[in-house]
Amino acid sequence: MTARRFVLPVLLFLAAVALWEIAVRAFAVPAYILPAPTRVVATFFRHFPLLLGHAGVTLAEILLGLLLGGAGGLGLAILLYSSTALRQALQPFLIASQMMPVFAIAPLLIVWLGYGLGPKVAVAALIGFFPVAVNTLDGLCATPQDRIDLFRTMGASPGQMLRKLLFPTALPSLFSGLKVAATLSVVGATIGEWVGARRGLGYLMLQSNARLRVDLVFAAILMLTTIGLSLFAGFRIIERRVLHWAIHHRPPE
Repeated sequence: MTARRFVLPVLLFLAAVALWEIAVRAFAVPAYILPAPTRVVATFFRHFPLLLGHAGVTLAEILLGLLLGGAGGLGLAILLYSSTALRQALQPFLIASQMMPVFAIAPLLIVWLGYGLGPKVAVAALIGFFPVAVNTLDGLCATPQDRIDLFRTMGASPGQMLRKLLFPTALPSLFSGLKVAATLSVVGATIGEWVGARRGLGYLMLQSNARLRVDLVFAAILMLTTIGLSLFAGFRIIERRVLHWAIHHRPPE
């Protein structure tokens, strides 16, 4: 069953790539409009040092954005859980904040923070903040009331309750939010680089597109996809180990 989960998506992906290759060659599509997958892969390896240099900048923006967005989302979730009145007051604003397009905020961040790492990190943090906050809050609210009552009866302080009951219970939801935030932060950092940057994969994509180097644009997309998948897989590995530890160290029923 586990092998089937991986084999079917890989076969579907290979079929789509083969169809793409056949269609480009059959219709003689110019490379500046749609390059063949073989050309994209060849460009990826031929320009790998260039891609790797820009990827380092983008990865730094993504990781810093994830760190800030994840910490802010976790902190806000704990704050909202601790106060029903605050949750009722702020939750609509939290949801409304996601209705604003990131493209509308990014130019302002460039004006306020300049062309350095700041605005790209800010966009990545803002776009990854929401899934962490909402998922963690849902996980905290899903804590069984009988366990909360038991901890209170035993005289647990709010800090002890958070560390030993609420936080372990919310861990699956927290990691769900982090995995979503990891993929969205890739998008956020790229958008920030599109708006204004001197380095990064988003900047490389714009420069390559202006020179009709569409194969290099696709190579940059391939690098971004690799980064996103690696972050998602990394969080899945950490999630399994942390949850395994939490299960074996949680309080008895």
